[in-house]
Amino acid sequence: METDFSKLYINGEWIPGSSDSHMKNTNPFTGEELITTQAADKGDLDAAYKAAETAQLAWSQELPQAKQAVMEKAIEIMNENEELIIEWLIKEAGSTKIKATVEFGASMNILKEAATFPFRMEGKIMPSQQPGKENRVYRNPLGVIGIISPWNFPFHLAIRSIAPALATGNAVVIKPATDTPVTGGLLFASIFEAAGLPKGLLNVVVGRGSEIGDDIVTHPTPRLISFTGSTPVGKHIGELAGGALKKTALELGGNNNFIVLEDADIDQAVDSALFGKFYHQGQICMSVNRIFVHKDIYDEFAEQFIERAGNLKYGNPAEADTQVGPLINRDQVDRILKDIDATIEQGAKIRLGGNADGNMLEPTVLTGVTNDMPLAKNEIFGPVAILIPFDSDEEVVEQANKYPFGLSGAVHSSDIQHATDIAHQIHTGMIHVNDQPVNDEAHMPFGGEKDSGLGRFNGEWVLEEFTTMKWLSVQHQRRQYGAFVDNTKK
Repeated sequence: METDFSKLYINGEWIPGSSDSHMKNTNPFTGEELITTQAADKGDLDAAYKAAETAQLAWSQELPQAKQAVMEKAIEIMNENEELIIEWLIKEAGSTKIKATVEFGASMNILKEAATFPFRMEGKIMPSQQPGKENRVYRNPLGVIGIISPWNFPFHLAIRSIAPALATGNAVVIKPATDTPVTGGLLFASIFEAAGLPKGLLNVVVGRGSEIGDDIVTHPTPRLISFTGSTPVGKHIGELAGGALKKTALELGGNNNFIVLEDADIDQAVDSALFGKFYHQGQICMSVNRIFVHKDIYDEFAEQFIERAGNLKYGNPAEADTQVGPLINRDQVDRILKDIDATIEQGAKIRLGGNADGNMLEPTVLTGVTNDMPLAKNEIFGPVAILIPFDSDEEVVEQANKYPFGLSGAVHSSDIQHATDIAHQIHTGMIHVNDQPVNDEAHMPFGGEKDSGLGRFNGEWVLEEFTTMKWLSVQHQRRQYGAFVDNTKK
């Protein structure tokens, strides 16, 4: 398996980029330089798309067992290289050992699910309103899919599109995030190359968004753009793709609610909130953003939550027991500190943390927060928790639905039906009772509502995204066209 990740991967070849710019990849905790890549330019991107388009024609006709064999070989290679992949997630993405291990397992589940797809390209035979006619419906690959992967869960959120796309007969061009070119792209080139994937079906272009970001969307070849990232960028991609009548699968930002009802098991709710807020430093689209707690248990919940958050070990992600590691870069730290200061100016209080050292922001908790303060309005995407009291079900539902996001959420109550009733009223693509919002299972529909995205990943739902349906009818006996044809006869 290739481990020199300083090059692009186009048409089955490891080549330097053609851009004059270079991209330096650093460890977010130590600042150590990992690799420097000569970036891709528009010519490289065009070559990647043309290679994909050519290779896809033969791949779409390949027998399902041949496609499945490549997926199964990729599973084997991933298992053999688990330590290497986890090491890269730690040093490139700032993942803790705990998070990197879980991410590897989730990615493996995606690949195993995708290995079943070649035999799930099902069609239908349907009746016709015309005598002697047979209606057939075929499920076909779209063609070429452009993928733009994020930096927070780079391995998992890239393979979530790569594996289903390939397994359903498509070819892929992927542009990984500039902070995670290896774990978000180049590792897959190495894995699938070793798995025997034919040349041209998987291409990785490492380049700057300013240089090739729009072109990966507007290039005439891809029929679908799969993007995971921020809502503003997702909206821009949607506009570009819509102008060319391309499909999009967009998994965007979230302002996820964690609701603790009056009769909740406080200890269980604190457990869930700690994980949902601080797992991977809160740098997950599904992370808890606003913690709503009923006023009658607010103080008790707050004290337990603050005490236990203060016991979280933060620092070097390479240490096995570290629970909170660094943010991906200093820009993210500064953005969050600015919102913390603005929220304090409006009356909130820091009860824990609030200090940063380089890319490390210690676990932080604020109380006295209202739903209109900056940390409540904005997606935090960091290890900062805000606790907001509420009086009634009606109030918390209204506050939870106030902002134009709807990705994930959670509701805690000892009355399952009560919690379920509240969950039904939250406008979100996913929500969990007596759990936390960071859930992703390879066979369940993953996606958001409103400004949190379009489409669904995983299982049978991603099949709908990455394939298209074709109606083919067969007239088995001569059709009569009535007076229209009869009147033309002499």
